[in-house]
This record gives sequence, C-alpha cells and structure tokens, in this order.
Amino acid sequence: MDKYQIKFVILTGPLGGWHKIIMVRFLLLFLVFFLIPAIGPQASDARSDKSKNSSPSGLAIPRFVSLASNTVHMRAGPGVRYPITWVYKHRGTPFMVMAEHEYWRKVRDGEGTEGWMHRSLLSNRRTGVLRGRVADLYALPDSNSQITLRAEPGVIGKLLECKKSWCRMALGNTKAWILRTAIFGVLDTEKF
Repeated sequence: MDKYQIKFVILTGPLGGWHKIIMVRFLLLFLVFFLIPAIGPQASDARSDKSKNSSPSGLAIPRFVSLASNTVHMRAGPGVRYPITWVYKHRGTPFMVMAEHEYWRKVRDGEGTEGWMHRSLLSNRRTGVLRGRVADLYALPDSNSQITLRAEPGVIGKLLECKKSWCRMALGNTKAWILRTAIFGVLDTEKF
C-alpha cells in the first residue's frame, strides 16, 4: 500500500442508477488490481511458513520421545478403531516420531517396528536404549578414558546430553558417556 496513494472523491447528492453501477464496478476493479495483489504475497508467505513445519504439534519431525506409561498400545492406524498391533510394557522406552495426525503419532521403535500411538501416552523425556552388543560406558567422551560400566543391549537410560559422536547417559545412579552409534534414541547429528 506504500506505492499507491488513494484519494476518494465525496459526491454530494443522491447517486442515480448508472452512477451506482459505475461506482461499484470501479471499487471491484480497484480491489482486484490494487488491494488484493498487495495483500496476496503476505498471505502466501504466511502459508509457506506454516507448511515448512507441517506437524500439527509444531515440533520437528523426526524427533525422539519416550513412553509415559508402563503399558502402551501401538495401533495399525491413527485412531482407536484401528487394531492393536503391539503392547509395550516398559515406561521410558524411546521411540522416533515419524509423522503426526491430529492427536496421534506414527512412531518407530529401536527394532524398526512402526505403528501409531496417542500423544498422551508419550513423553518428551529423552531416553536411549542400548543396542547391538554389550557396550562400554566411559567416564569421559573418549574411548581412552576409564570404563565406568558395561551394559547389555536393551538397557534403557536417561539421555543427559549429546555432542559430536558421544552421548552422556544416566543408568541408575551412574552417569557415563557412550558412543552415539551404540544407542537408539538420538538422531545422527542432534546436539542437546
């Protein structure tokens, strides 16, 4: 609107039939050619900004969450009308959120099993599960540092921080560093 200066002419007296028609057409043309194009780019920018983060929650996808309850059902689709495909029985188990549909999250577990869970059953608490073989956890983020403990695959711990190729975990009362590749629960380049 900065480019155009709008001037209105105030007409006195009643407008006749053809004067009204001309005035209405003029206003419509003004809207089509001047006002709507000036508003249009701003509206389309707002739409494109919203589509950049297309998840209903506004959170990044993919991301990791954990189970908020001891018993959680995974379903074949986003709703209670879909059959239960798996039952998880360990609070804190990490899952990767791959998609969202209203209140439902499409998730993947550490073994690659995919399904849908209601968002109320998931927590933003970050956990990791050890995978592969028996893993060494170190006092420092360096494989030459002292080994603090060894843990079996399937052990779940709280993720405290991740940087470069290392993550710091709390397993019980012990806090130690583990190679990022030895756990499921963190993205390859994620730092926190």
